[in-house]
Amino acid sequence: MSSEKLTAGEAFPRLAVPTIGGGSIELGKPENGYDWQLIVVYRGKHCPLCTRYLKSLNEAKPKLDELKVDVVALSADSKARATDQMAEVEPAYPVGYDLSVEQMQQLGLFVSGPRLGMDAERPFAEPGLFVVNEEGNLQIIDISNVPFARPNLDSMLMGLNFLKNRTEKFPINGTYA
Repeated sequence: MSSEKLTAGEAFPRLAVPTIGGGSIELGKPENGYDWQLIVVYRGKHCPLCTRYLKSLNEAKPKLDELKVDVVALSADSKARATDQMAEVEPAYPVGYDLSVEQMQQLGLFVSGPRLGMDAERPFAEPGLFVVNEEGNLQIIDISNVPFARPNLDSMLMGLNFLKNRTEKFPINGTYA
């Protein structure tokens, strides 16, 4: 089964994944009184670029909090591998694990398998970033098939600030029919 690509403006699929801190995250449902949610899917412990990106997400978190954008990150890693990687990242946001291949496909992500001596325990998602607005719809979609092509978080913050601090609602890009 191949991935179905998500469409800008459509409802984000409601998925729940367990978190390394206990409990679970419901994707597409912001918490802490926030109205938007930023969902970052990363490849897993085997990816040093992901560790670096997640650390920069930590740096962006205070500005995202000011914008009332809830932040979550998740991967297909097991709890043990996710916990081990997060000991280095020290995230200021919840981190989910055990994303299934079916869930990856539901999100329209590219899925890869361990290869060439890679330290990955099972199929994993390539990077994805989703922003869900206050209506539960996809405001921003960015997926990649490689770890080195993902949105710059400073640019993302600039764009979110623009979208959220307007007096009139800005239409979702990419919805022309």
